[in-house]
Amino acid sequence: MLVIDNKGSSPGKQGFKMVVSEDGQLFGSIGGGTMEREMVEAARRIIKEGDFNIIIKTENQYTDDRLDESKRIVKGSQTIAFYPINPKAPNTFAATLSNIRKNESGQIRYSESGISYQEKSTQERKFQLHFNTSEDWEFLEQIGIVNKLYIFGAGHVSLALSKVCSILDFEIHVFDDRDGLNTFENNTWAVSKQIIDYSDIKNITLDENNAFVVIMSHTHQSDELILSQLLQRKLKYLAMMGSKKKVQKIISNLLAKGFSEGQFDELHSPIGIPINSVTPEEIAISIAAEMISVKNA
Repeated sequence: MLVIDNKGSSPGKQGFKMVVSEDGQLFGSIGGGTMEREMVEAARRIIKEGDFNIIIKTENQYTDDRLDESKRIVKGSQTIAFYPINPKAPNTFAATLSNIRKNESGQIRYSESGISYQEKSTQERKFQLHFNTSEDWEFLEQIGIVNKLYIFGAGHVSLALSKVCSILDFEIHVFDDRDGLNTFENNTWAVSKQIIDYSDIKNITLDENNAFVVIMSHTHQSDELILSQLLQRKLKYLAMMGSKKKVQKIISNLLAKGFSEGQFDELHSPIGIPINSVTPEEIAISIAAEMISVKNA
């Protein structure tokens, strides 16, 4: 089952998927609650009947399911495509899985005629729906584009942020200019860790379309140096840790060096959403929440 469209406050969002196996096992979710239970039962009936036709169902969500139907208010809806998968035709899934493992982009096309996969295809949005009728539609899903988090600074907050973001499907890269740092050595969530010279980061490759960059080095001077080299890059998210006073001081210094006001428009600093965070773990959660907001915008 695949959610191809949703409106209002429906529990399932576009792209949510769930598999109902022949032996009754469930994998994934299309939003939970009463709606999901009903859709699971519908899927089990389809399996029992051996119907390999693709089915579209639109389900409404109501303010209170206990009320008489005439008194209910629709608060949202979601459109679900049922794809009975023939185990004798797994080629599309094998090709898709192979590209995901190689970290290559591609596009899955779902339609009334089946599922297909196109390698190295890119689109601006992760999901696109073109719907005319239940007999004429397509849903396109971009895969293989990984959100990458680049952290400059490997202190305690960096370690906590790496841990938090590892469960949010970010690929994490950590940089520092200090040898022998225990929080650097103990970071087991980063896929790469490098000791670098902060004065020369222009040659560090950043996947800019999906780059989330956080500056949290151990000195104000280092933060300013790193920021000055990143402001001209077009990044998905650029943030710097520090108090309002420190941030304003760094911005004033860079303005005096010839940077323009507009170059700071996309800078998230002070970093994170305001939740009165104090500990490294709380600060990490506030930063991760802000990153999610940008990612899902």
